[in-house]
Amino acid sequence: MGRLDGRVAIVTGAGLGIGRGIAQRYVEEGARVVVAELSADAGTRAADELGENAFFVETDAGDKTSVEDMVRATVDRFGTVDILVNNAWGGGRIGRIEQKTEALMHHGLAIGFLGPFWGMNAVHPIMKAKGWGRIVNICSLNGVNAHMGTAEYNTSKEALRAATRTAAREWAGDGITANVICPAAKSNSFDQTMSAHPELVAAADAANPMGRIGDCYEDIAPVALFLASEDCRYLTGNTLFVDGGSHINGSAWAPDLD
Repeated sequence: MGRLDGRVAIVTGAGLGIGRGIAQRYVEEGARVVVAELSADAGTRAADELGENAFFVETDAGDKTSVEDMVRATVDRFGTVDILVNNAWGGGRIGRIEQKTEALMHHGLAIGFLGPFWGMNAVHPIMKAKGWGRIVNICSLNGVNAHMGTAEYNTSKEALRAATRTAAREWAGDGITANVICPAAKSNSFDQTMSAHPELVAAADAANPMGRIGDCYEDIAPVALFLASEDCRYLTGNTLFVDGGSHINGSAWAPDLD
């Protein structure tokens, strides 16, 4: 038997990278998974590859109506929601904080914080009614360490970490756990950032205590599986740094912002 047999999961940003790796693990462990993805091409391809227990729902994680529609579509298709993984991220750019526009900051907060907030509130009554639920929010060491150049990302992810801990406290009595993963993985967003700064790829590997940035499926997804399983029944409100030890002394990240 799989560790998630009979469970229904929503994974945002599941067309690529970390979300795709988590969705694959969940399906392999018996879950039915909604691939919530903005890109129709990536979302359809991922759902097709994952098989009959995966279903694509086109979702804009920065739009409240779209997020709520995502939850409704999941219930219509599978009857319930047991697990919500908030992973989606879209956009942003490297630059000093004084160069960040108000529009860019709003964009980051909408996708990185408000989208997960709307999703959590949409699934809460469903999970509360059954007395069981798992929320897994993907945040970042960038925010914890205040890495340079990514203020919109850092801010949204730290806001999400605070909201996750608060939800964990308030919803513990409802049988819902809420936890955070701060990963170090060669995800789609990592690749996009590094494409503009290729000289930092080798430096990122070298700065990691294990000598490499992690793999989405092999290194990050197994922890997301644990947090979604019955094994996580007594763990809530925590941040798990799945980063090869980068958080211990802080990983070096100092791009040339000029």
